[in-house]
Amino acid sequence: MNLDGVKGVIFDLDGTLVESSLDFTIMRKTIGCPLDEDILTFVDAIDCERKKADAHNTILQHELDDARNAKWLSIGQEMVEKAQEHNLPMAIVTRNCREATAIKLANNNIPIDYVLTREDAPAKPDPTALLMVAKEWQLQPADCLYVGDFIYDQQAAENAGMQWLMV
Repeated sequence: MNLDGVKGVIFDLDGTLVESSLDFTIMRKTIGCPLDEDILTFVDAIDCERKKADAHNTILQHELDDARNAKWLSIGQEMVEKAQEHNLPMAIVTRNCREATAIKLANNNIPIDYVLTREDAPAKPDPTALLMVAKEWQLQPADCLYVGDFIYDQQAAENAGMQWLMV
């Protein structure tokens, strides 16, 4: 991870800092989401409030089950340690819910306090959460590095005008 010119590092959570066993195919099938559609966008578009709530609860249960077993990825731990060595501010921006995120952070003693979940801002690839972090840090987006493992991470970073690293 090259930190030249970087003044702050924002990490994705699942697949970047911690392992994840979320099976989105099963989740999509359970709630009736087409395989080629974003699951969160699909749920938000459900007209029936009861069906929407059921879908949210299904996703929540999958996330909580995953959270209890998530472990640090060695590459994630190394990247956090490198950012610490450079005394850079760190944050996490994740599509996870707040509750599952808190479990993952606590169970793995991840030393990052500034965390934005899908309850705090629109989900990636929307850049809002990344821009919120840069604003909080009083940094230009171009001075921040977003590290992730999925195309939504790259898209969010590009949409925010940030540097990005795909792991």
